[in-house]
Parts: sequence; C-alpha cells; structure tokens
Amino acid sequence: MLSVTGAGRAQSAPVAPMAENVRVDYARVLNVEPVYETLRATRAEKVCDQPAPPKPQPKDEEGRLARMWDSVKGVFTDNDKPKQAAPAAPRCRTVPVAKEFQRPIAYDVDYMYKGMKYRSRLLEDPGTRLRIRISVMPYEAAPVAVP
Repeated sequence: MLSVTGAGRAQSAPVAPMAENVRVDYARVLNVEPVYETLRATRAEKVCDQPAPPKPQPKDEEGRLARMWDSVKGVFTDNDKPKQAAPAAPRCRTVPVAKEFQRPIAYDVDYMYKGMKYRSRLLEDPGTRLRIRISVMPYEAAPVAVP
C-alpha cells in the first residue's frame, strides 16, 4: 500500500557530474614573442688611471762616435748621465658600475586551430606546432528561479 503524507514532494534523483570529453590535438604556431625580465645590478670595480709613458730624451749628437763616447763616459762617471724620472704609480679607485641583464621568462604564442586565432603565454617556446587540449561538454544554463 502506498501512502502519501502531507503535501506531495518532488524528489529529484542526484545528478551525476557530466563526464568531460577530452582529446589532444595540434595547432599551428603563427608567432612567438619572448617576454624578458630585466635585472639591474650594481657592483664595485677597481679603475686605475694609467700614467703617461716617459718621453724619450732628444740627443744633441747623433752618430756612432757620440754613442761610443756616451757608453765610455758612463763607465767612469754617473754624474753626467741625465737621471730618468721614476715611473709614476697608477692611481686606482673603486667606482660603482651599473649593469643590466635580460633573460626570457615566458613566451607569448599566437596559434591557429580550426581557423580561429588564439594567444597564450607559455613557459617554453613550442616550435612550429603546439599540443593543445580540447574539452567538450554540453552547455547547461543556470536554472531560473520561479517565484
């Protein structure tokens, strides 16, 4: 015997979630543009000023006899020889130097699948073909509340 108590209730069976239909296909890559990250760094470098090289002293007398006399004269006395200045030590200082580095962090990829153009940001350059995931599910509109 079937008995109904109170107002009739509409019972709905629990709806199982729809299974997703998934497949993998390939799209043709049209363009790939790298996205760069710019890193700025400052470091201290040692910079030295080079002293000017000493200028050669002009000789008053030229010739073989004058050169021989200068060498003989240098053996007996050092007073007549002109003294050469000691080379100046280079002056060094620490200077901050700014450097910039760029590295690719992502790729903006334009691709075409079945006549439609798409753009995605990927971590790697895909090459000429991009493997894509195709998912198909029925569209269910949100239920309309009846007052």
